Amino acid sequence: MSDTKSSERPVSGFGILRSVRFRLLVIAILPMLVVLPLLLGGMLTRWSNKFDDLLIAKVNGELTIAHQYMARILETSEERLKALANSAALAEIVDQNDSVVLGAYLENQRVALGLDFLYLADESGRLASEKDRILHGHFRDWPVVISALDGKSNTQIDLFSNDDLGVLSEDLALRVLIDLVPTQAAVPTERTVETRGMVIHTAAPIQMGHTSTALVAGILLNRNLEFIDTINDLVYPAASLTDGSTGTATLFLEDVRISTNVRLFENVRALGTRVSAVVRSAVLDEGKVWLDRAFVVNDWYISAYEPIIDSHGQRIGMLYVGFLDTPFRNAKAWTLWTTIGALLAAVALSVPIFLRWAGGIFRPLEKMLKTMSKVEGGKLGARTGLQQSDDEIGQVASHLDELLDQIQERDSRLRGLADELNDRVKERTVELTDANKRLEATTKQLVVSEKLAAIGEITAGIAHEINNPMAVIQGNIDVVRQELGNSVDSVETEFKLIDEQVHSVNILVSKLLQFARPDEFSDSVELQSPDAVLSDCLVLVQHLMNKVHVKVERSQKADGLIMMNRTELQQVLINLIVNAIQAMPDGGVLCLATKNESFEGASGITIMIEDTGQGMPKHVLEKIFDPFFTTKQREGTGLGLSISQTIIKRYSGLISATSKVGSGTAFSVWIPISEG
Repeated sequence: MSDTKSSERPVSGFGILRSVRFRLLVIAILPMLVVLPLLLGGMLTRWSNKFDDLLIAKVNGELTIAHQYMARILETSEERLKALANSAALAEIVDQNDSVVLGAYLENQRVALGLDFLYLADESGRLASEKDRILHGHFRDWPVVISALDGKSNTQIDLFSNDDLGVLSEDLALRVLIDLVPTQAAVPTERTVETRGMVIHTAAPIQMGHTSTALVAGILLNRNLEFIDTINDLVYPAASLTDGSTGTATLFLEDVRISTNVRLFENVRALGTRVSAVVRSAVLDEGKVWLDRAFVVNDWYISAYEPIIDSHGQRIGMLYVGFLDTPFRNAKAWTLWTTIGALLAAVALSVPIFLRWAGGIFRPLEKMLKTMSKVEGGKLGARTGLQQSDDEIGQVASHLDELLDQIQERDSRLRGLADELNDRVKERTVELTDANKRLEATTKQLVVSEKLAAIGEITAGIAHEINNPMAVIQGNIDVVRQELGNSVDSVETEFKLIDEQVHSVNILVSKLLQFARPDEFSDSVELQSPDAVLSDCLVLVQHLMNKVHVKVERSQKADGLIMMNRTELQQVLINLIVNAIQAMPDGGVLCLATKNESFEGASGITIMIEDTGQGMPKHVLEKIFDPFFTTKQREGTGLGLSISQTIIKRYSGLISATSKVGSGTAFSVWIPISEG
């Protein structure tokens, strides 16, 4: 009655604060401190990625502007040269056929057009320069020149050797020389000077009667600071970058900066420095456009590189634009750390409140958990000891103690019943285990017996079927010998081979019959000395041991005689000895030993035959006594060990083997001692 009245009492305001429902509601709200950081972290990560993507998109757009400017330079060069090639003034001077006047005119036009060289080339390969030189060689072989001689103007960026530039102008040959500066992260090189020149190479056709002539011009890009500064001004106008960042542009000959506004020091341009190995591999070797951060001379830049292709289709350099990465990284880092700091401050203010409210819930729950852990560990008398309170946790603790009292009482009764049941189960388990072992042994014997019976029946049939045709063959061979008379000597070798093969077949048939019907092939059974039989066997296989230099070690510790047919015992031992010799093709030690040994209460003699040969893996060792199983490929029948096992079993003996790959094999033959 008192409990009912207590549960029906109205709950005060203080009671509401202590209500587990109220506290669980607070706990459900506080985890937002965990969810909020995760959401904020995800948003910041996405913002950071988008920020980086915007920087890459920006530098990609800047590379497009630089590429379009270079394309416009090439287009303008071609248009200006076509205009000159089609001018009446040039046609008139060419018709005068005065090299001095032509040279002076070409020099004036070169200076007026801002060119570095200007010359005429005809289809015979004869070249006339603006300085009245007559040039011969491979200048006629440039694709732009060939295109112009075919009637089509063309402009490309080509790579000139120092010798080619020297022929055109000694000043050009000197201008291209740039000392290479050791650069961090670049591909190692033994070169110290860049001697080649990158040239905007333009040619336009001139029709002179039936002769094709081309007007050829070029602008050297090495040290062409006006060209690269113009690109930089187009790509990075004033106020296009955040404070502290600077825009840069560079023209590379392969991986060497030949024109750049990147500074090595405050007023020193980084001519002769080289691009990093990673960028070189991606742009020059693989032909890709690089859009990513890259280390440029001495700092990190948001960079864009694209390959420059010459008139032969080869990648000869790179066009680069980029801006300093550090200010953007600093701005992004400041934003991230400010956001994280604000989040940590909010968490620091919330955690003390969370811990204070949660403590009133978790402490009783932890005590109940410890009590249940002790009970699970076997201490059934453990209790929470919490005083009953008005909230739900107090009621749960009280009920838990009552349940533990009931569990302890029932556990005591169940343990008595379980002990009785366990005793009965143990008795039945022992009986079933013995029955299973007997059944397993009987099943194995039945399987082996049926296999051997089937193999024996098949083997006997095969042997009889072979005997009949072999008898006919042997009989006809004898008839042929008689018919040939004295002429048989000329083919005696062939007859001898046939006799040997027939004899081999007869031996195989005898072995098959002996395996199938061992009782029919056994002779008289007499008392035998195992050591004496071993000695006789060694004489029979001595020629085999001599071939492979096998050393024999004997250990004769057996006394007593065994009741067995001598021929059959010799057959078993010779088979095992021959197998051991064949396992040692490079020589080794053959150990033969005899000793007295008992097996299952019966006295007997064990004959050990052990070699130091190659050994056998486990899966081969398990099959060696199976009929027709052999590891000698075409050299064996696979019946030797199976017949040996059959013979030994007939005399109530045992044969077994152990082997280890690389260490050798040991066979053990145990035969009971005769009591008579």
